[in-house]
Parts: sequence; structure tokens; C-alpha cells
Amino acid sequence: MADDVTDTRPPPPSSHTGEGPGELKHNAIGFLDALVIGINSTSPAYSLAAVIGSVVALVGVYAPGVVLASFVPMLLIASAFFYLNRVDQDCGTTFSWVTRAMGPWAGWIGGWAIMMTGVLVVGSLADVAVGFGLLTVGLDSWATNDVVRPLLTVLLILVMTAICVIGTEASAHVQNVLILAQIASLLAFAVVAIQRVYAGTSSLPAVEPEIGWLNPFGAGGAALTAGLLLGVFMYWGWESAVNLTEEVKNSASAPGRAGIWSTIILLGTYLSVCIAVVAFAGPAYLAKNATEEEFIFASLARQVMGGWDWLVLLAVSTSALASTQTTIIPASRTGLSMARRGALPSVFARIHPRFHTPHVSTWAVALVAAVWYLVVSRISENALLDSLTALSLLIAFYYALTGIACAVYYRRHLTESVGNLVLIGIGPLVGAVLLLWLLVEAVIHMSDPANSYSGVSWFGLAPPLVIGIFIVIMGLVFMVARRLTSDRYWQERPGVCDPDLVRRTKEP
Repeated sequence: MADDVTDTRPPPPSSHTGEGPGELKHNAIGFLDALVIGINSTSPAYSLAAVIGSVVALVGVYAPGVVLASFVPMLLIASAFFYLNRVDQDCGTTFSWVTRAMGPWAGWIGGWAIMMTGVLVVGSLADVAVGFGLLTVGLDSWATNDVVRPLLTVLLILVMTAICVIGTEASAHVQNVLILAQIASLLAFAVVAIQRVYAGTSSLPAVEPEIGWLNPFGAGGAALTAGLLLGVFMYWGWESAVNLTEEVKNSASAPGRAGIWSTIILLGTYLSVCIAVVAFAGPAYLAKNATEEEFIFASLARQVMGGWDWLVLLAVSTSALASTQTTIIPASRTGLSMARRGALPSVFARIHPRFHTPHVSTWAVALVAAVWYLVVSRISENALLDSLTALSLLIAFYYALTGIACAVYYRRHLTESVGNLVLIGIGPLVGAVLLLWLLVEAVIHMSDPANSYSGVSWFGLAPPLVIGIFIVIMGLVFMVARRLTSDRYWQERPGVCDPDLVRRTKEP
């Protein structure tokens, strides 16, 4: 039985003291670099701009409460990432961990979900980076040009991919600059907005903040569920820090801590800006203009900051720019991990001899993402937004799978202490249950075509659900095809965490 099997697979490459010609570059970045990459991967300014109007339209002044409630499952799953990374520093994260705990079939589909999130979102992020960048420098006509904007978007994807290939250090240096511009601009926006609310100089129907806004149950029912789905999208991406585990110093603990601290810093940023936006503009104005998506943030920036609105426009642009780069990381590292275990063709496991990065899997993710963007954007802008909505399905799925894998893999250690039971067992399982509930609610919600951005019907369903189903079917087809052509990976069997490994990786 699986319970009688102890994981005896050799330590991952990250335990080596130096990298060989076919390995990632170890100790390339430190904890702070990983933390910055984790924060930037969520694209905080863009995430706020993209969903703030919709969240307020759903729950009104209780939007800050929804942001707070959405943080709970993220923190619980971040705990699972931390403890699983302590015993398996594999850049494939969910793929590797779920394979160890639950077997190759579950592990493969979890890895596929991570790779597809990159494909779905990279083009959209680059598109927003280009659009807001053009607005920042006054080239509004270029931002709405159907030829110039897609061309610049694809060019940006190629440039950011090249930076990822050149090296993790180069990526980290770029991210350090971008995060400073982004967070500083967001906090400046929040401070000025709140100051104008209390000074009575808001140009919109302002409302003074109240502590009751932090109550996520104020709106209740279906509105809360839909708001939480958007909240999960806002936090998604922090685990990129853990995907770099083989390239981070002190790989057994630093990447996991970076993931946890990323979610905490994001909570503070999101709450500050959300409260400022609701207070300055009022729920009625935000609900009325919710369909404008991220451009409502551009409008608010002009009204709050006046001639300094370019700071917020720049923040959204740099946010999307940073996330364009960092979102490629988990998808490419997962592809590398899957290939070197035999779950994908070996070509994806190739490491650049000079830069020690997975150049083949990185370029593959970027090129597929660029093609997806060009095809979907030609259908309509709403179709592109629908593909982003489909992300919530994949995100909830692989996060939940990771939470379950943590409790399953550590199951023999959960009763050793109260801390183990809560932080490794109950916490991740509660987070997984919450996300699975949101997943089911999302499927029900998306089964109605009226609940999509385009409002059209694809096979009697909303386009986001059709996109999600298509990705799952394609994943199953590729998985079966790979099983029939190569059986090395499929010989792995689920096991339990090695007690000696747990003791060796415990921090003092």
C-alpha cells in the first residue's frame, strides 16, 4: 500500500553545491530577490486596476473585506508551499510535490495547469503594459491602434523572455527596479486619495472609511462568492518565488518564506488602495463604471493625482511589465521539472550552457503565449478578458491540489505536534476546501453565458468555462499520449515524507 512506501528518491539538484552544465544556477539570488519576484508576479497594480471596479460592483463598500477574506486561503496554501519546499526543493513545485504524495497522474495534470496559466495570462499582461505605457507618455492613439499595440505586445513578450533566459540575476535586477516604482506609486495614490476624502476635496461622491468595511459577509451570498473569485485572481502568482527554489540561497526555507511574506505584503497594499478607492470615488460611481476594467483606474488616477496621474499609469504599466516576465518563470520551471522526470519530452529539460536557465521551455511558453494572445485578441477584446477569467479555474485547482498534497505527504508527522497538525495538516486542507468550493461556484457561475465579458454562448456555456474545459481536455490528451510513448515517469509511486529529511530541514 502507498502508506507503507517511504520516498527514497535522491535529493533534488538544488542540494548540490555547484551547478553542472545541465543544471540551473544555484545560489543565483537571495531571499529579498525571491520576495520581490513573488510580489511582482501577482502584478499588484494591474490586479487592482483590473478587478477593483468589478469587486465594488458586487459587494459595495465591503470590497476591503473581500480582499481580506481572499487572503485567508492564499496564506494557508502558502504554508503548504513552505513545508513541501522544505523537503523537496524542486523547481516544479506542485508538479513534483503532488507526484510524490499522490502519484504521477495527479502530478502531471497539476503541472499542466501551472504551464497553462502562463500561456493564458502572459499576452494579456504584456498588452496592458504596452497600453498603459503608451498612455503614460501621451501616445493615446497608439494605445488604441489594432496593429501597433499587438505588435508592441509581442515584441515586449520576446524582450522579457530574453531577460529570463539571460539569467535569474538579470531578472531579479529588473524586478527590483520595477517593484519600487510600483509600490511607491500605489501608496502615493492611496495617501493622496484618503487625504482628499477627509479634506472634503474629492471630485466624486466620497465616503469616509469605516471599520465595518472589513466585514466580508456584509454583502452576503452569491456576491461574496463572486468577489472571492476575483480576490483569488488578485493574489495569484506569489508562488513564483518558490519556483526559483533551485536558484535561491538557503533553498530549503528562503523560497517558502518569500512566498508567505509576499502574500502578507500584498494584503497590506491591496487593503490600503482598496479602502482609498472606495472612499474617494464611492461605491455608486465604481459600480457604474465597473465594465471599464483597468481603465477605471486610469480615470481615478487623473482625478486623485491631477497632473501627477502619470505615476499611477506608470505603476500599472510596470506592474504588468514585471508580471509578464515573472509569470513565465513558474510555467518554464514546471516544464523543465516535468521533462527531466520524463513527464514531457527531454528537449524541454535543456539548460543553456552559459546562462544555466531552461531556455527551451522558457521560449516555448513565451511563443505559445504570444500565439494565444494574437488569436484570442483578434476575436475580440472581451474574448481576451474571458480567457483571463478562465484562469480562476486553473488557479483554484492547482492551489487546492497542493494543499491536499501537503497533508497527504506529511500524514505520518501531523500528530507529532500541535504546530504540525495546524500548519501542515488542517491549514492547507482548509485552504484547499475553500478553493475547491470557489472552483465549483465558478463552474456554476460560468455555465451561464450571460456571466462572461463577451456575453455570448460557446456550445451553450460561457466562453471562460469552454476555455477551461478545452485546456483540461488537451491536458488529458497530452498526458495519455506521453504515457503511451514513455513510461519512465509513470513508474513513480506515491510515498510519505522521510522522517530523517524532515529533521534535517528543520530550522534552528
